[in-house]
Amino acid sequence: MKHSIKPLVAALAVVVSASALAQQAPKPETLIKWRQSVYQVVAWNSARIKANVEGTYNKEEVIRAANSTAAIASSGLGALYAPGTEQGKGWHDTTVKPELFTDGKRVGELAGNFVKEANELAKVAASGDQAAVKVQFGKLQGTCKACHDDFKKKD
Repeated sequence: MKHSIKPLVAALAVVVSASALAQQAPKPETLIKWRQSVYQVVAWNSARIKANVEGTYNKEEVIRAANSTAAIASSGLGALYAPGTEQGKGWHDTTVKPELFTDGKRVGELAGNFVKEANELAKVAASGDQAAVKVQFGKLQGTCKACHDDFKKKD
């Protein structure tokens, strides 16, 4: 029994070491890439919803897009705005204004609004009511615009 403990201890040491390495923070450029990618997915889902509320309505497509957006909104996006990501390049140069990193109260308010309206859109989408989805989608888009107005560099 004594001999079987050494391999177990060695294996445990490897697992603990690997776990410690896995917990190291990603590089700022990686966070910026992830952040840019997330917002591209949000834009894709928004385009899908917009096409449906302005054209032929496909309830299932709207539900998928709304649920995806709600999941992203609720995923803790703030972690992608870690110190060191105020400037730099991910897939392209970041367009975030430095003020985003210093105005925590306003950022928290805008982020909370985005989460609230995205989750509400997912609920409304489940109803299949095209007119109600259009109204709620407008509210969600308003949260995006508010954040862009305050914290995104203009092209």
